Amino acid sequence: MSAKHSKNFILLFLTALIWGVAFVAQSVAMDYIGPYTFNAVRSLLGGIVLVPCVFLFGQKKKTVKDEDPSKGTAVDRPGDMITGGLLCGIMLFLSTTLQQVGIQYTTVAKAGFITALYIILVPILGIFLKKRVSFQIWISVVIAIIGLYLLCMKGSFHLGQGDFLMLVCSLCFALHILVIDHFTDKVSGVKLSCIQFFVCGLLSCILMFLFEKPAVSDILSAWLPIVYAGVFSSGVAYTLQIIGQKGTDPTITSLILSLESVVSVLAGWIILGQSLTPREILGCLLMFGAIILAQVAPVQKASS
Repeated sequence: MSAKHSKNFILLFLTALIWGVAFVAQSVAMDYIGPYTFNAVRSLLGGIVLVPCVFLFGQKKKTVKDEDPSKGTAVDRPGDMITGGLLCGIMLFLSTTLQQVGIQYTTVAKAGFITALYIILVPILGIFLKKRVSFQIWISVVIAIIGLYLLCMKGSFHLGQGDFLMLVCSLCFALHILVIDHFTDKVSGVKLSCIQFFVCGLLSCILMFLFEKPAVSDILSAWLPIVYAGVFSSGVAYTLQIIGQKGTDPTITSLILSLESVVSVLAGWIILGQSLTPREILGCLLMFGAIILAQVAPVQKASS
Protein backbone atom coordinates (compact mmCIF):
# COMPACT_ATOMS: atom_id res chain seq x y z
CA MET A 1 0.00 0.00 0.00
CA SER A 2 1.47 3.35 -1.05
CA ALA A 3 1.94 6.21 1.39
CA LYS A 4 -0.99 8.07 -0.20
CA HIS A 5 -3.33 5.08 0.05
CA SER A 6 -2.20 4.50 3.64
CA LYS A 7 -2.94 8.11 4.58
CA ASN A 8 -6.36 8.03 2.92
CA PHE A 9 -7.21 4.72 4.61
CA ILE A 10 -6.25 6.11 8.03
CA LEU A 11 -8.34 9.27 7.49
CA LEU A 12 -11.40 7.30 6.35
CA PHE A 13 -11.00 4.77 9.16
CA LEU A 14 -10.82 7.60 11.70
CA THR A 15 -14.03 8.95 10.14
CA ALA A 16 -15.77 5.60 10.64
CA LEU A 17 -14.41 5.41 14.19
CA ILE A 18 -15.76 8.84 15.14
CA TRP A 19 -19.12 8.16 13.46
CA GLY A 20 -19.47 4.82 15.21
CA VAL A 21 -19.05 6.35 18.67
CA ALA A 22 -21.45 9.14 17.63
CA PHE A 23 -24.35 6.66 17.70
CA VAL A 24 -24.01 6.64 21.49
CA ALA A 25 -23.98 10.45 21.64
CA GLN A 26 -26.94 10.62 19.27
CA SER A 27 -28.94 8.22 21.43
CA VAL A 28 -28.26 10.25 24.59
CA ALA A 29 -29.14 13.58 22.92
CA MET A 30 -32.58 12.30 21.85
CA ASP A 31 -33.56 12.20 25.54
CA TYR A 32 -33.43 16.01 25.63
CA ILE A 33 -34.11 17.41 22.14
CA GLY A 34 -35.87 16.48 18.90
CA PRO A 35 -34.12 15.07 15.81
CA TYR A 36 -34.40 18.27 13.74
CA THR A 37 -33.03 20.40 16.58
CA PHE A 38 -30.18 17.95 17.04
CA ASN A 39 -29.29 18.00 13.32
CA ALA A 40 -29.55 21.80 13.12
CA VAL A 41 -27.35 22.50 16.15
CA ARG A 42 -24.72 19.85 15.37
CA SER A 43 -24.42 20.98 11.72
CA LEU A 44 -24.15 24.69 12.51
CA LEU A 45 -21.63 23.91 15.25
CA GLY A 46 -19.61 21.83 12.78
CA GLY A 47 -19.59 24.71 10.30
CA ILE A 48 -18.58 27.27 12.93
CA VAL A 49 -15.71 25.07 14.13
CA LEU A 50 -14.38 24.85 10.56
CA VAL A 51 -14.42 28.61 9.86
CA PRO A 52 -10.97 29.21 11.47
CA CYS A 53 -9.67 26.10 9.68
CA VAL A 54 -10.70 27.59 6.33
CA PHE A 55 -8.34 30.53 6.87
CA LEU A 56 -5.56 28.37 8.32
CA PHE A 57 -5.65 25.29 6.06
CA GLY A 58 -8.15 26.02 3.31
CA GLN A 59 -5.87 28.01 1.01
CA LYS A 60 -4.99 26.17 -2.20
CA LYS A 61 -2.45 26.98 -4.87
CA LYS A 62 -3.98 27.58 -8.27
CA THR A 63 -2.87 25.55 -11.24
CA VAL A 64 -1.25 27.16 -14.24
CA LYS A 65 -3.87 28.37 -16.73
CA ASP A 66 -2.81 26.00 -19.51
CA GLU A 67 -2.20 23.07 -17.17
CA ASP A 68 -4.69 20.24 -16.76
CA PRO A 69 -6.38 20.94 -13.40
CA SER A 70 -6.78 17.22 -12.76
CA LYS A 71 -2.99 16.94 -12.58
CA GLY A 72 -2.50 19.89 -10.30
CA THR A 73 -3.78 21.18 -6.99
CA ALA A 74 -7.41 22.10 -6.43
CA VAL A 75 -8.31 25.32 -8.27
CA ASP A 76 -11.07 26.50 -5.91
CA ARG A 77 -13.22 28.10 -8.59
CA PRO A 78 -16.13 29.93 -6.89
CA GLY A 79 -18.65 28.16 -9.13
CA ASP A 80 -17.37 24.69 -8.24
CA MET A 81 -17.13 25.60 -4.56
CA ILE A 82 -20.70 26.90 -4.33
CA THR A 83 -22.18 24.09 -6.42
CA GLY A 84 -20.25 21.40 -4.54
CA GLY A 85 -21.09 22.88 -1.14
CA LEU A 86 -24.80 23.15 -1.97
CA LEU A 87 -25.05 19.62 -3.37
CA CYS A 88 -23.08 18.09 -0.49
CA GLY A 89 -25.12 20.06 2.04
CA ILE A 90 -28.44 19.02 0.49
CA MET A 91 -27.43 15.34 0.33
CA LEU A 92 -26.17 15.50 3.92
CA PHE A 93 -29.41 17.17 5.05
CA LEU A 94 -31.61 14.60 3.30
CA SER A 95 -29.63 11.60 4.55
CA THR A 96 -29.36 12.70 8.19
CA THR A 97 -33.00 13.86 8.32
CA LEU A 98 -34.34 10.65 6.78
CA GLN A 99 -32.18 8.66 9.19
CA GLN A 100 -33.48 10.53 12.23
CA VAL A 101 -37.13 10.22 11.14
CA GLY A 102 -36.89 6.66 9.83
CA ILE A 103 -35.25 5.29 12.96
CA GLN A 104 -38.43 6.14 14.89
CA TYR A 105 -40.38 3.58 12.84
CA THR A 106 -37.91 0.70 12.74
CA THR A 107 -35.33 -1.01 14.92
CA VAL A 108 -31.85 0.40 15.39
CA ALA A 109 -30.38 -2.84 14.01
CA LYS A 110 -32.39 -2.70 10.78
CA ALA A 111 -31.69 1.02 10.45
CA GLY A 112 -27.95 0.38 10.71
CA PHE A 113 -28.07 -2.44 8.17
CA ILE A 114 -30.22 -0.63 5.58
CA THR A 115 -28.28 2.64 5.91
CA ALA A 116 -24.98 0.83 5.29
CA LEU A 117 -26.35 -0.58 2.02
CA TYR A 118 -24.71 2.45 0.39
CA ILE A 119 -21.72 0.11 0.00
CA ILE A 120 -23.63 -1.62 -2.82
CA LEU A 121 -25.41 1.51 -4.10
CA VAL A 122 -22.13 3.42 -4.65
CA PRO A 123 -20.67 0.97 -7.22
CA ILE A 124 -24.08 0.52 -8.90
CA LEU A 125 -24.55 4.28 -9.30
CA GLY A 126 -20.89 4.53 -10.31
CA ILE A 127 -21.62 2.37 -13.36
CA PHE A 128 -23.79 5.17 -14.76
CA LEU A 129 -20.89 7.57 -14.14
CA LYS A 130 -18.51 5.26 -16.04
CA LYS A 131 -16.57 4.30 -12.91
CA ARG A 132 -15.22 0.77 -13.23
CA VAL A 133 -15.19 -1.54 -10.22
CA SER A 134 -12.96 -4.62 -10.19
CA PHE A 135 -14.28 -8.13 -9.52
CA GLN A 136 -12.26 -8.21 -6.29
CA ILE A 137 -14.02 -5.09 -5.02
CA TRP A 138 -17.43 -6.61 -5.83
CA ILE A 139 -16.47 -9.69 -3.79
CA SER A 140 -15.48 -7.38 -0.93
CA VAL A 141 -18.88 -5.66 -1.13
CA VAL A 142 -20.73 -9.00 -0.95
CA ILE A 143 -18.64 -10.13 2.05
CA ALA A 144 -19.27 -6.79 3.77
CA ILE A 145 -23.04 -7.07 3.25
CA ILE A 146 -23.04 -10.58 4.77
CA GLY A 147 -21.02 -9.24 7.69
CA LEU A 148 -23.43 -6.33 8.12
CA TYR A 149 -26.40 -8.70 8.13
CA LEU A 150 -24.85 -10.88 10.83
CA LEU A 151 -23.87 -7.79 12.80
CA CYS A 152 -27.16 -5.89 12.63
CA MET A 153 -30.03 -8.26 11.87
CA LYS A 154 -31.71 -10.60 14.32
CA GLY A 155 -34.79 -12.61 13.36
CA SER A 156 -36.97 -12.07 10.27
CA PHE A 157 -36.52 -9.25 7.80
CA HIS A 158 -39.48 -7.37 6.33
CA LEU A 159 -39.71 -3.81 5.03
CA GLY A 160 -41.94 -1.26 6.73
CA GLN A 161 -42.42 2.51 6.49
CA GLY A 162 -39.29 3.28 8.49
CA ASP A 163 -37.25 0.78 6.48
CA PHE A 164 -38.24 2.50 3.23
CA LEU A 165 -37.12 5.86 4.64
CA MET A 166 -33.81 4.29 5.68
CA LEU A 167 -33.37 2.91 2.15
CA VAL A 168 -33.82 6.40 0.67
CA CYS A 169 -31.41 7.63 3.35
CA SER A 170 -28.85 5.07 2.16
CA LEU A 171 -29.30 6.31 -1.42
CA CYS A 172 -28.65 9.89 -0.29
CA PHE A 173 -25.49 8.80 1.56
CA ALA A 174 -24.31 7.06 -1.63
CA LEU A 175 -24.96 10.20 -3.67
CA HIS A 176 -23.13 12.24 -1.02
CA ILE A 177 -20.04 10.05 -1.46
CA LEU A 178 -20.20 10.36 -5.26
CA VAL A 179 -20.69 14.15 -5.14
CA ILE A 180 -17.62 14.46 -2.90
CA ASP A 181 -15.69 12.23 -5.32
CA HIS A 182 -16.62 14.60 -8.17
CA PHE A 183 -15.60 17.83 -6.42
CA THR A 184 -12.71 16.73 -4.18
CA ASP A 185 -10.07 17.38 -6.87
CA LYS A 186 -11.58 20.75 -7.80
CA VAL A 187 -11.96 22.54 -4.48
CA SER A 188 -10.49 22.77 -0.99
CA GLY A 189 -11.79 19.96 1.21
CA VAL A 190 -12.00 22.16 4.31
CA LYS A 191 -14.00 24.87 2.50
CA LEU A 192 -16.32 22.30 0.92
CA SER A 193 -16.97 20.71 4.31
CA CYS A 194 -17.62 24.08 5.96
CA ILE A 195 -20.17 25.12 3.32
CA GLN A 196 -22.01 21.79 3.42
CA PHE A 197 -22.54 22.09 7.18
CA PHE A 198 -24.01 25.57 7.00
CA VAL A 199 -26.33 24.44 4.17
CA CYS A 200 -27.37 21.34 6.13
CA GLY A 201 -27.77 23.35 9.34
CA LEU A 202 -29.92 26.07 7.77
CA LEU A 203 -32.20 23.52 6.08
CA SER A 204 -32.50 21.63 9.39
CA CYS A 205 -33.43 24.88 11.14
CA ILE A 206 -36.46 25.22 8.85
CA LEU A 207 -37.76 21.80 9.95
CA MET A 208 -36.81 22.53 13.55
CA PHE A 209 -39.00 25.65 13.75
CA LEU A 210 -41.81 24.05 11.73
CA PHE A 211 -42.18 20.77 13.63
CA GLU A 212 -40.46 21.24 17.00
CA LYS A 213 -40.31 23.75 19.83
CA PRO A 214 -36.60 24.12 20.56
CA ALA A 215 -35.67 25.42 24.00
CA VAL A 216 -32.25 26.72 24.97
CA SER A 217 -32.47 24.89 28.30
CA ASP A 218 -33.02 21.54 26.54
CA ILE A 219 -30.12 22.19 24.16
CA LEU A 220 -27.85 23.04 27.11
CA SER A 221 -28.94 19.85 28.87
CA ALA A 222 -27.67 17.88 25.88
CA TRP A 223 -24.48 19.93 25.48
CA LEU A 224 -22.03 17.02 25.79
CA PRO A 225 -23.47 14.77 23.02
CA ILE A 226 -24.11 17.86 20.88
CA VAL A 227 -20.49 18.99 21.22
CA TYR A 228 -19.23 15.53 20.30
CA ALA A 229 -21.60 15.24 17.34
CA GLY A 230 -21.00 18.82 16.20
CA VAL A 231 -17.25 19.15 16.66
CA PHE A 232 -15.99 15.59 16.15
CA SER A 233 -18.68 13.68 14.21
CA SER A 234 -19.52 16.64 11.96
CA GLY A 235 -16.68 19.17 11.84
CA VAL A 236 -13.76 16.73 12.12
CA ALA A 237 -15.06 13.45 10.69
CA TYR A 238 -16.80 14.76 7.57
CA THR A 239 -13.75 16.88 6.77
CA LEU A 240 -11.51 13.83 7.15
CA GLN A 241 -13.88 12.01 4.78
CA ILE A 242 -13.56 14.70 2.10
CA ILE A 243 -9.76 14.83 2.40
CA GLY A 244 -9.41 11.04 2.62
CA GLN A 245 -11.64 10.48 -0.42
CA LYS A 246 -9.27 12.38 -2.70
CA GLY A 247 -7.68 9.77 -4.95
CA THR A 248 -9.64 6.90 -3.36
CA ASP A 249 -12.13 4.78 -5.30
CA PRO A 250 -15.68 5.68 -4.13
CA THR A 251 -16.57 2.01 -3.57
CA ILE A 252 -13.51 1.46 -1.36
CA THR A 253 -14.45 4.66 0.47
CA SER A 254 -17.95 3.32 1.14
CA LEU A 255 -16.53 0.01 2.40
CA ILE A 256 -14.19 1.71 4.88
CA LEU A 257 -16.90 4.10 6.08
CA SER A 258 -19.28 1.16 6.65
CA LEU A 259 -17.00 0.14 9.53
CA GLU A 260 -18.96 2.68 11.58
CA SER A 261 -21.48 -0.16 12.14
CA VAL A 262 -18.72 -2.29 13.66
CA VAL A 263 -17.48 0.60 15.79
CA SER A 264 -21.02 1.41 17.00
CA VAL A 265 -21.46 -2.19 18.21
CA LEU A 266 -18.06 -2.15 19.92
CA ALA A 267 -18.80 1.27 21.45
CA GLY A 268 -22.11 -0.02 22.80
CA TRP A 269 -20.25 -2.98 24.29
CA ILE A 270 -17.47 -0.90 25.88
CA ILE A 271 -19.33 2.30 26.85
CA LEU A 272 -22.90 1.12 27.45
CA GLY A 273 -22.10 -2.40 28.64
CA GLN A 274 -24.16 -4.06 25.89
CA SER A 275 -23.53 -7.75 25.14
CA LEU A 276 -21.62 -8.93 22.06
CA THR A 277 -22.78 -12.28 20.64
CA PRO A 278 -20.66 -14.75 18.60
CA ARG A 279 -22.84 -13.87 15.57
CA GLU A 280 -21.94 -10.19 15.93
CA ILE A 281 -18.26 -11.02 16.38
CA LEU A 282 -18.35 -13.06 13.14
CA GLY A 283 -20.03 -10.13 11.39
CA CYS A 284 -17.28 -7.78 12.58
CA LEU A 285 -14.56 -10.16 11.37
CA LEU A 286 -16.19 -10.51 7.93
CA MET A 287 -16.39 -6.74 7.55
CA PHE A 288 -12.75 -6.27 8.52
CA GLY A 289 -11.85 -9.04 6.06
CA ALA A 290 -13.80 -7.29 3.30
CA ILE A 291 -11.93 -4.03 3.94
CA ILE A 292 -8.57 -5.82 3.83
CA LEU A 293 -9.51 -7.56 0.56
CA ALA A 294 -10.60 -4.25 -0.95
CA GLN A 295 -7.33 -2.60 0.07
CA VAL A 296 -5.27 -5.38 -1.53
CA ALA A 297 -6.80 -4.62 -4.95
CA PRO A 298 -5.15 -1.19 -5.43
CA VAL A 299 -1.83 -2.64 -4.26
CA GLN A 300 -1.93 -5.48 -6.80
CA LYS A 301 -2.94 -3.04 -9.55
CA ALA A 302 -0.03 -0.74 -8.70
CA SER A 303 2.39 -3.68 -8.60
CA SER A 304 1.32 -4.92 -12.04
